Amino acid sequence: MRTNLKVPFAEKEEAKKLGAKWDAARKIWYVEDKSDMAPFAKWAPRRHETSGAAEPTPKTGSARNQQSTGKFIVGSEYVQPVRVCACLPWDVCDKCQNLERSQNGTKN
Repeated sequence: MRTNLKVPFAEKEEAKKLGAKWDAARKIWYVEDKSDMAPFAKWAPRRHETSGAAEPTPKTGSARNQQSTGKFIVGSEYVQPVRVCACLPWDVCDKCQNLERSQNGTKN
C-alpha cells in the first residue's frame, strides 16, 4: 500500500535514506508496502490533509468577477477561469484578445 508523505525539502535526504521515494509526476514523497511506518511518522499527512492524489474541484461562478477585483484568490473562494482556447495563460492570442474586448465592451 502506498502512503504519501509531506517531507520538507531540507529533510529529503533523511527520508530517502529511510526508503522514501520521490514521485516526480505528483511531486510528492511516498513509501510503499512498509510494515513499520514509525520512522516516517513525522512526515505522515494528518487526518484533515488529503493524500495529494485528488485535485480540488473548482466552484462554479463568474471567472470575470474574480479577475476584475485584481486580487489573487485561493482556497474555497477560487473560481476556475473559463478557457477559450489552448494558448498559454500568459500568451495573448487573437481569439483571447477578441473575447476580452467583447466582454469589456471596447472596440479595436
